[in-house]
Amino acid sequence: MERREVSSKKEKFKIRVYKYIIKLLRFLRKIPYDIVVNELRKQLIRSGTSIGANYFEAEAASSKKDFQNYFHISLKSANESKFWLGILLDSNFLSQGLILEAKFLLQETKEIANILAASLITMKNNNSNK
Repeated sequence: MERREVSSKKEKFKIRVYKYIIKLLRFLRKIPYDIVVNELRKQLIRSGTSIGANYFEAEAASSKKDFQNYFHISLKSANESKFWLGILLDSNFLSQGLILEAKFLLQETKEIANILAASLITMKNNNSNK
């Protein structure tokens, strides 16, 4: 039973990360073109999609250390995405409707980062207990 619950949590998180990336990309397409904003968009595309790419890649990891490394890269990408979303919000480049979306995405990014960080702590604690 516990094994199914863990697997279900992992699957739910995997779906959450995937949906987050889709929402992020759709949000970024709505932002009107501006030379500065375009650079921010590129950075967010890289860091935001890297969260999912590395999380999904962890499933094919060849070792526990490799698995942890993918989680760590995913967390770093989430932290970078928080930075870029914050810059977008604080720069006043966004319309009111896009500000609400950006705030939602920033909150979702924070929650994803917290889950990844907690998972890494658990992994490290489990490794040190052996």
